[in-house]
Amino acid sequence: MRKKNSGKKLTAILLMAAMITGCLAGCRNKATTAGTDSAEKTESKVTGQTTGEKVFNYGTTAYGVEMGNTGLNPHSDYSGWSTVRYGVGETLFKFNENMELEPWLAESYEQVDEYTVRITLKDNITFSSGRKLDGQAVKECLEDLIAVHDRAPGDLKIREITADGQDVTITSDEKVPALLNYLSDPYGAIIDMEYGVTEDRNVAGTGPFIAVNITDTEINLEKNPDYWDGEVKMDKVNVKEIVDGDTLTMAMQSGEIDATQGLPYASLALFENNDAYKISSTETSRDFFAQMNYDTPALQEYHVRKAIAMGIDKEGFTNNLLSGNGTPAVGAFPASFSFGDDAVTAPEYNPEEAKKLLAEAGWEDTDGDGYVDKDGENLKIRWLTYPGRQELPLLAESVQATLKEIGIQVEVNNTENTKDFLEKGDWDIFASAFVAAPTGDPEYFFTTHCLKDSAKNRGKYYNEELENLEKQLHEEFDKEKRGELAVKMQQIILDDCGFVFASHLKMSFVMKSNVVGFEAHPSDYYEITADLDYEE
Repeated sequence: MRKKNSGKKLTAILLMAAMITGCLAGCRNKATTAGTDSAEKTESKVTGQTTGEKVFNYGTTAYGVEMGNTGLNPHSDYSGWSTVRYGVGETLFKFNENMELEPWLAESYEQVDEYTVRITLKDNITFSSGRKLDGQAVKECLEDLIAVHDRAPGDLKIREITADGQDVTITSDEKVPALLNYLSDPYGAIIDMEYGVTEDRNVAGTGPFIAVNITDTEINLEKNPDYWDGEVKMDKVNVKEIVDGDTLTMAMQSGEIDATQGLPYASLALFENNDAYKISSTETSRDFFAQMNYDTPALQEYHVRKAIAMGIDKEGFTNNLLSGNGTPAVGAFPASFSFGDDAVTAPEYNPEEAKKLLAEAGWEDTDGDGYVDKDGENLKIRWLTYPGRQELPLLAESVQATLKEIGIQVEVNNTENTKDFLEKGDWDIFASAFVAAPTGDPEYFFTTHCLKDSAKNRGKYYNEELENLEKQLHEEFDKEKRGELAVKMQQIILDDCGFVFASHLKMSFVMKSNVVGFEAHPSDYYEITADLDYEE
């Protein structure tokens, strides 16, 4: 059994010996060790050359403090994404390429009634701690999830969980038609609560890899030799956050990393039509969007919000700055969904009409400085965003230029520390990236961002009709009717101009040509799997 934080001194000695002698002792250390990151890299290069050990070095912009996904505790913020992405944890169900649910840790399920579902687990699974996966383990994990997580309690509405052998029965206080979809969110990764969460935020999951070192910028993994779902082909994986686009590009070109996610779009051309590399791409429901702060007096004016929406050139942003690696957005969901962009409308880019709206609201350039003003004050917008998603600083750049054309001054705050500014209210528009339908269901976006009590409703948006429609959506089991409700709800927030959707992401993984089993997935969840390998 793997003990928490054990063997640190022994591990440090072994790693130092490996660095000096240029070889690796065959022990499989599962303890987290401070300072392992640099030693692990030296170790990997040596062993990869002398023993044939397979080591995969992965550089990504999608891991970091500003994304809220550091560490591997799925019950903390968005860290579940890292748990699942990097092959440490798995959920009861998962999504296929068509975003349809399939059993994963679960064998099957039965909808007992509108409030109750019984899930039967596969019988051949153990955690990396050595504990068997059974109904009791799932019960303990989900009970902790709803006790401490910010979004899960509101999504799942769980009243009671009971366990009987390989069965776990979940009863909700309300009808939750999308319960299995929500349980497939990465926060639903099943971990061993007897093992718990270590000081460095490590967990015992059921996945093909086990973390041996975790920091805010890097995770080092070893294969799980007891993985339940077949042979794990890669021996070690090093995941490293590299935010700077030029650094990421050079790391890929130099061979320092074997694959990457988040390359600058201008850099993708360096790897296209190049036999040394290959690219896996897919359309996703990840949005780059802005939400208005209703505490800002100017943004309480509908004409101002609509003028801003009409002053953002979505096509120019997507086609020019993103080099076509995405599609201009109308609403929260891409056209591939029945409740997506083709079903809704939003204000289109029209600078002249935006100027008229501002003038009607009393905002005009009275002093000739190029910016509209009222009562002696310029219309100035504090645009808050972060660098972890390369598209966001580019969006800020585009918006700053196009809103200037209609007389609005935009001050961009591009920081990794958005949390402090959001909490203090030092912002007017917050632009972020979010996967709107990671569970294949529309309810997720509304419950996280648009309702009065939503965890991510940073701008305090409120619409009574939207709240009532969500109550209907939450109890509707018919998929077609859920889509119809989602269209109505989406149209409400678009008509209110409380949210502006700029683009949907086309995600690309760039890798060396001999890498296999590393494919972009429309859910944006599954990255490091047991199938990851190098071709001979």
